[in-house]
Amino acid sequence: MVSIADVQKTYAIVLGAVLVLVGILGFVMDSPLLGLFGVNTAQNILHLVGGALGIYLGTKGDGKGYNMWTGIIAAVVAVLGFVPGTSTLLVNVFNINPAISVLHAAIAAVSLGVAYGVKE
Repeated sequence: MVSIADVQKTYAIVLGAVLVLVGILGFVMDSPLLGLFGVNTAQNILHLVGGALGIYLGTKGDGKGYNMWTGIIAAVVAVLGFVPGTSTLLVNVFNINPAISVLHAAIAAVSLGVAYGVKE
């Protein structure tokens, strides 16, 4: 039987690993990832740090906290990505385009769903 803590832990580790992979790919690819998602150095560093944190916290048993905060941060970034003015700032600083904003909204929904929806 899978425990609730295992779901939180597994999600945090998997999301962390994906973020690390995206951060690495962003450094070795000059074009947008999958032809949709813009990349730049600042964004790559954030993905590497956030991913490493997810792997670390997931293995240390605080997956729920990581999932919750990742969901909150992704939701804020997603909303700001659709607000005129701030969306331009996000493009200029982090190369966050509308496709990334939609992806952040999806990550927010799943991360918050796991963090709050999986009852202990």
